[in-house]
Amino acid sequence: MEKIKSPSRGRDVDMTQGNVIRHLVLFAAPLLAGNLFQQMYNTVDTWVLGTFVSNEAFAAVGTVSPIINMLIGTFMGLASGAGVVTSQYYGAKKEERVRQAVHTSLVMTLILGLALTVLGILITPAMLHFMKTPAEVFPAARTYLTIYFSGMLGLLIYNMGSGILRAVGDSQRPFYFLVVSALLNTALDLLFVLGFHMGVDGVAYATILAQGISALLVLWLLLRSDSWIQLRLPELRLTPDILRKIIQVGIPAALQMAITSFSNVFVQSYINFFGSDCMSGWTAYNKIDPFIILPMQSLALASTTFVGQNLGTGQVKRATEGANKAFALAATLTVTISAVIFVFAPPLVAFFNSKPEVVEYGTLFLRWMGPLYVLCCFNQIYSGALRGSGNSRVPMFIMLASFVVFRQIYLYVMANFISNTVLPVALGYPAGWLVCSVLIFLYFKKVGLSNNRLLQE
Repeated sequence: MEKIKSPSRGRDVDMTQGNVIRHLVLFAAPLLAGNLFQQMYNTVDTWVLGTFVSNEAFAAVGTVSPIINMLIGTFMGLASGAGVVTSQYYGAKKEERVRQAVHTSLVMTLILGLALTVLGILITPAMLHFMKTPAEVFPAARTYLTIYFSGMLGLLIYNMGSGILRAVGDSQRPFYFLVVSALLNTALDLLFVLGFHMGVDGVAYATILAQGISALLVLWLLLRSDSWIQLRLPELRLTPDILRKIIQVGIPAALQMAITSFSNVFVQSYINFFGSDCMSGWTAYNKIDPFIILPMQSLALASTTFVGQNLGTGQVKRATEGANKAFALAATLTVTISAVIFVFAPPLVAFFNSKPEVVEYGTLFLRWMGPLYVLCCFNQIYSGALRGSGNSRVPMFIMLASFVVFRQIYLYVMANFISNTVLPVALGYPAGWLVCSVLIFLYFKKVGLSNNRLLQE
């Protein structure tokens, strides 16, 4: 087998030396921009439907996010495991293990993609009934989900491929592909809805076509790469011990994301109880929510990669410094963005749906919950750092306890014994953030990042 001599060919970045903040910012900036463009998929879908179709179509596409996130989150948890394994072997300069991680990850993606496609289509009707989806919204929501899940493999391939690139420090080129994909999605949305009058069907087809293009682009890049992550078709196979390591890190994260998303189905069912205007206000809030949380999530991923690479070379102190500086950056950005959104909440909601009742609900959610997003910085950044060290079980248990067990108890008590209004129900989100952040931060301070066992053979 021909050896590639340097791990840092092309756009790969070695984070084990150099300025810490510079590495975090240069990694997170294109990742943030890419995540914003990826968010445009569903945001543009809902905007087109709310502006040019109907309030019911707008609510239908907005209400399905917990179901999509439940399946996509399962995969993304496993993908995070693949990224951690790749980044640690890359930091340790183990070329053959990096190659095995890349090819094992892609084979795993194909297998899981087919399984999740079938599962998503099968569970769609039952999940919509479980969420108490109103009758006027149900058909459109079912149509959107069926089409979406039929083409979800493209999204999974893109996310795994871009995760491999990020593991070796390349967050720029995945961003370029997302720009192309998001612009294509926007153009197809307008063409299918305004030109062909396809409604919900049109935005669903636009989304899966755009996601398919992003998948082809990332595969093309991996095939042409001249670094250790180069995709070689004859080497596509599952390497058992690499798969075990990916599962070791990824399964806890997958369970956490899947179960948390499933618990959000309960939250959506509580919101649905208050009618389609409240659902639409909640949908508008959820379209703005990512613009607050994506900066911290991007820095959390930067922290994961930074910690993974530095622990691969045994630099515990530098890894910890990276996590702390990532938190400081995330908190500063989050407070600033939350303040801007608090001021401009009504026009932001009206951009998606200008119905007065919808604007009133959406503004209520944004102004009460927006200032509390800074709490998420603790659990996002420090859980990301812990995963970078190979420790994903404890963050999983803490997040499940906070976002599932505590939040469901809170919602049940609020909805049945305390109040019959929607705001106390919505505040179940920040209540869970608070509990999770306190526990994650205390655990990180006590245990730290020194207990890495992932690279031991």
